[in-house]
Amino acid sequence: MKQNQKKLIKPIALLLTFGVVQALISLGIIDDYQQVTIVMICINIIMAVSLNLITGFTGQFSLGHAGFMSIGAYVCAIVTMQMNSVFGFVLGLFLGAAIAAFIGFLIGIPTLRLKGDYLAIATLGLAEIIRVVFLNMEITNGAAGLNGVPQYTNWFWLFLFTAGTVVVISNYLNSSQGRACISIREDEIASESMGINTTKYKIMAF
Repeated sequence: MKQNQKKLIKPIALLLTFGVVQALISLGIIDDYQQVTIVMICINIIMAVSLNLITGFTGQFSLGHAGFMSIGAYVCAIVTMQMNSVFGFVLGLFLGAAIAAFIGFLIGIPTLRLKGDYLAIATLGLAEIIRVVFLNMEITNGAAGLNGVPQYTNWFWLFLFTAGTVVVISNYLNSSQGRACISIREDEIASESMGINTTKYKIMAF
């Protein structure tokens, strides 16, 4: 009985949080400036939770996380500009996530065989490569950046993806794959001796 009550606490707390903030926005108590602040908070929560999976739980010192964030951001913005609708916005979100994950997979294969400072230097260099590429592409409008990106982000989408990211990462860490990542952080050599494919799980987290 107590376990069931504990399981209900988190969903109820999430729903209350969503409802209270939505009510404050609807009543005009939270103005446009404060909504922009909430947007930045939620984006940084998503980024911090995902980086914590790599650095905190898998133990890989990566400095290139902003590069993957920029890939997702540019792809979503470009798709939304080409398809100015809610469908285009949602498609851009998922397409941006998929392309960032694919690039992470390609980059992870060679770099995650490195360890410690070598991995940090490699990921930092890759983040700089991504930045320079975007600064020299016509589709991203170079250093000037994209202008006139349609604004479809609201509290509903922010809450959905922020809470969803936390729930997905939490469930992943409680799975066998998540425990493998934690074992790699604690002792990579011991993990390999127990039959864990460390490169596979590091790439998966990456």
